[in-house]
Order: sequence, then structure tokens, then C-alpha cells
Amino acid sequence: MRRAGLSAVLGIAIVSLTLPSFADKFKTDTTLKDSQPYGVKDKDHKHQAYDLSFDAQGKTYNCRTDSGHSMKATDFVVGSPIHVEIDGNKAKLKTPANKKIECEIVRAEMLPATR
Repeated sequence: MRRAGLSAVLGIAIVSLTLPSFADKFKTDTTLKDSQPYGVKDKDHKHQAYDLSFDAQGKTYNCRTDSGHSMKATDFVVGSPIHVEIDGNKAKLKTPANKKIECEIVRAEMLPATR
């Protein structure tokens, strides 16, 4: 009897710890708000990194591309529609022209409440 109670408590603890991680996983369509170059290219960083920002699910997200992979700034035009997939602190952005980029979320900010 004691073992069953301990198993139940352990099971509830595991579920409650993993539930918040499921909340950070979603897909949505939104608009690219901003695109800014980040850092400089050098022998260790072969490509220009970019900070991209967009709104999704009541938050503004800033994500940074990897300087190890190239991105054409003209493929991600500010104000254009994008499809976003967020999984924890990783994001995948895709344009209607099927241009894709992966980035790491470096900042998330709650949007002001509308009245």
C-alpha cells in the first residue's frame, strides 16, 4: 500500500514538471516585425547572424540566427507573413516562398494588455 502511494505521488510530480514544457510548444502564423544584423563576421563566424522579432500568443519574441548558417536578409522582409514553430527556446520560421531559418529565442516580452 505504501509503495502504491509513493508511486502515485512520484507520477503526479513527473507530470507537473513536464506540463510547463508542453506549453512552450506551438505553431502559428504571424508577421515579421523586425530584422537586425547581429555581431560581425570573422574566421569563427562565417555568416552574418540576425535578430528577428515577431509577436505570437501574447508575447513579442526575439530570436537570433546561427552565425554558422547563412540567411538572406531579403528572404525575410519586415512586415511580411511568416509561419512560426516554437519549441522551448528554439524557433523555426518559414516564409510563404518556403524560405526557412532556425533561430534561438533570446528574449520574450509580454505584450501590453488591450482594453
